[in-house]
Amino acid sequence: MNAQDRFPHDRTDDVLDRFLREHAEDDPARLLLSRDKWPGIDMDLAVNTLEGRRRIRAKLPSWYACEGLRYPTRLCTEQCSSEETARYKAAVAAERIFPERPFRIADLTGGLGVDCWAFAQVAEAVLYNETDPVLAAAVGHNFARLGVAATLRNRCTEPGAVADILGDFRPDVLYLDPARRAESGRKVFLLDDCRPDLLALQDELFGICPHLLVKLSPMADLTYLATRLQHVREIHVVAAEGECKELLLWMDRAYTGAGYRIVCYESGALLACDSDEEAAAQGLYCSGDMLEGWLFEPGKSLTKAGLFKTICGRFGLRKLSPDAHLYITPAPDESLGALGKLYRIVRVLPLSSSTLRQLRNEIPAGDVTARGLHLSSDELRKKLGLKSSPSVHIFGAPVDRRNYLIVTTTA
Repeated sequence: MNAQDRFPHDRTDDVLDRFLREHAEDDPARLLLSRDKWPGIDMDLAVNTLEGRRRIRAKLPSWYACEGLRYPTRLCTEQCSSEETARYKAAVAAERIFPERPFRIADLTGGLGVDCWAFAQVAEAVLYNETDPVLAAAVGHNFARLGVAATLRNRCTEPGAVADILGDFRPDVLYLDPARRAESGRKVFLLDDCRPDLLALQDELFGICPHLLVKLSPMADLTYLATRLQHVREIHVVAAEGECKELLLWMDRAYTGAGYRIVCYESGALLACDSDEEAAAQGLYCSGDMLEGWLFEPGKSLTKAGLFKTICGRFGLRKLSPDAHLYITPAPDESLGALGKLYRIVRVLPLSSSTLRQLRNEIPAGDVTARGLHLSSDELRKKLGLKSSPSVHIFGAPVDRRNYLIVTTTA
C-alpha cells in the first residue's frame, strides 16, 4: 500500500482532528487513562500527536502552524531536524551543489520528513523513503496537508536495495541521515554503529548517483569521517540556538582532492576554509598588557571545527593561551559577533584570594567561565559567590603563564 493512502482524509480523520483541537491543552497521561471514553479515537496516536505538537512549536514553526498533522511516535519529533537546519541543508543542495540548474533528490532515510519537506521547496522533484510503515504512513498524510509533492516509498535502505527503492526515479543527489541509536537505545556516532551502514553502502550509492548529502552526529570527528568515507568535498558544521546540531557532508564522486572544505554555520553566519588551513595557520597569543578592548568566545560551530588558529588570521585576534579558546581584539570585525559572543572588557585583575574577595564584594551577580585553569567554571563561580546574571560575565583564564580574572559586559 502506498504510504500516502494510509491516512485517507475521511470522517474518521475529521473526528481525530476535532478531538486534537478540543484536547490540545489536556494532560496526555489523563487522556490515556480515560481512553475508554473515546472508543472511536486512536488514543496512542492522539496523545503522541498532542505531545509532538508541543515539542515542535519552536523547533518547526511552519509545521506547528499547520493543523491536522500526525506525529505517531515520541522519537520522531525528538530526533527530527529543526526547521532552521532543514532549510540550511536545502540551501546547500540548491546553492552549492546545483547553483545553475534544477535537481532531483531522494531522501533514503526519511524519518518525519522535515528534511525532505525542505528539499521539496527548492528541488524539481523529491523522493521520500522510510523503513517504518507507521511513520511512512503519517508522512504521506502530513505531506498532503503541507502541500508537498513527493514520490513515497516504504522500504528498508540496505545494500542491494537502493535501485529497487528508487524505481524509475532518477536522482541527482541522494540524502541519508543514518540512525544514531543502538538497539539498547544509547546514542552512537561511529559510522560502523549507525544504520543504514554508510560504509557498506557508499560504493553502491556512488554507482547510482554522483552526489551524496549525509547528515551525521556532531560528536563525530571530522578527520575520521574524511578518512573513512570517499570523495568528501565539504563538511558543514551546523550550529543553531547555541548548540552544535549536526555535521553535513557533501560527497562528490568527481572530487578526488586530498583535503576537504570546512563550512561553519552558526545560526545564519558562515565561515569557510580548507581543511589544511588550520594546520598551516599561526596562532597569535596575548600578553598581560594586551587585555583590553573586546573578548571573543567562539560559537559551537567554530569550536567543533577546531578553527582556533584560523580565526586569528581572519579577524586579527589574539588568543589568551593555547588551552583557553578565548580571544582578544581591540576592535571587532562586524561579522565576528555572529560567529560567537563578544564581550566588552571593563576590568582585568590577577587571580588571587584577595581579588576573589574584592569582586565578591563589588559585583553581586554575573556569569562565570573558567578556561585553562585548575578550577572548573562551577568552582570559580562558588569562590566568587555570584548569583547568575547575563549583564556581567567574568572569565578566568591564563595569559602568558599568569592567571587572570577578566570582567566583561555583554556587547
